[in-house]
Amino acid sequence: MTGQTSVTAGKSLADYSQWLHKITIHTTITTTTITTISMTIPMTGKIFYLQFIPFIIVVLKTSSWVGPDGRVYHSHDGLASHSHEPIYSPGFFSRRAQPILTRDFNERAFTVGIGGPVGTGKTALMLALCKFLRDKYSLAAVTNDIFTKEDGEFLVKHGALPEERIRAVETGGCPHAAIREDISINLGPLEELSNLFKADLLLCESGGDNLAANFSRELADYIIYIIDVSAGDKIPRKGGPGITQADLLVINKTDLAPAVGADLAVMERDALRMRDGGPFVFAQVKHGLGIEEIVNHILQGWEVATGKKRH
Repeated sequence: MTGQTSVTAGKSLADYSQWLHKITIHTTITTTTITTISMTIPMTGKIFYLQFIPFIIVVLKTSSWVGPDGRVYHSHDGLASHSHEPIYSPGFFSRRAQPILTRDFNERAFTVGIGGPVGTGKTALMLALCKFLRDKYSLAAVTNDIFTKEDGEFLVKHGALPEERIRAVETGGCPHAAIREDISINLGPLEELSNLFKADLLLCESGGDNLAANFSRELADYIIYIIDVSAGDKIPRKGGPGITQADLLVINKTDLAPAVGADLAVMERDALRMRDGGPFVFAQVKHGLGIEEIVNHILQGWEVATGKKRH
């Protein structure tokens, strides 16, 4: 028999080693092809399922558990154990968390977080911003994908920046955790790139996720949330922290509106209402429309945070 355990499971056990006194075996279920043992770690309430597949593999899976702080935790390969804070409302633009202006921008340059659902144009926006800004500013970029490095490879292939200025991060099954609850997986490469290239601006693209995902201010000094019209004109009014609280909302692919029956006037009305009048931009990122306006918003935030003047 060959043996293999998940990276996540190993991290979880290490994280909670101070509470491991003994393991209680609950059940053992054997079939012709697999044996499953369930067991609980005392004090944490964490349940492990150890599966034996004869002559093939041993897989250790974990379920959610309640930690000593009372929060519900879980984990995925590539990320440390983390919890998800409950979200009871999309929040308000006027009450959103503000950039942490007291932090040292010499340790990590002003960081722009770009989030949004799958396929809305995040990577295309990263490419467009790199091309627009790279001649005047020192840039570096970090991309997030769940199980690949495809977005980082896309930026390299299309010459967004020199390859050494781009890092691709595989977040595992919770891409939203990598930009909010457990940002260390992104902070590391961002700080490394910032110091290596004396960056003026850093771009960090989240993995594609749902409308509830948004960046932590510990990670992003300026937050852009991008949606597109292909899902219909209802998206702005559906809300979510990204739509309501991002520093800038980008509504992309406006050229597709006639094909999908989306009413841009409705999207404008709902975006203004959901965002308390906060800024948004209609864009066709692939065609370069709206990019200059987006850049102006970014540089305005950069000037306020760093005290520098744009080039």
